[in-house]
Amino acid sequence: MRSIVIIGLGGFIGAILRYLISGWVQRLSSNPWFPYGTAGVNILGCLMIGLLGGWSEHRDLFSPATRLFLFLGILGSFTTFSTFGFETLSLLRDQRMGAALGNIALQVILGLGAVWLGYGLSK
Repeated sequence: MRSIVIIGLGGFIGAILRYLISGWVQRLSSNPWFPYGTAGVNILGCLMIGLLGGWSEHRDLFSPATRLFLFLGILGSFTTFSTFGFETLSLLRDQRMGAALGNIALQVILGLGAVWLGYGLSK
């Protein structure tokens, strides 16, 4: 139960940060038709998970509870794209090129396909 509360608190913070930062980035753009806000949070989330994940692995910096709070809570609700990026990088680092490419293809192609299918089914 403690882990769920820790993740939930982090998720609360991450969701609010996503809303605020994506809105701010979108308002800064001169093109309201391109989702710069979403791209901004996804890229920032990837940078943060790379930095924090590297610190965690190389310096054993975070306790298990802190990892839950930061990675699954804050970054998990800020953007799941960061987790996708970190897991893909981990596969590449472990020299599992086929698995990394499969992960990219599976999530991007099937993810977009699932959005298309769901949208079509909603009509």
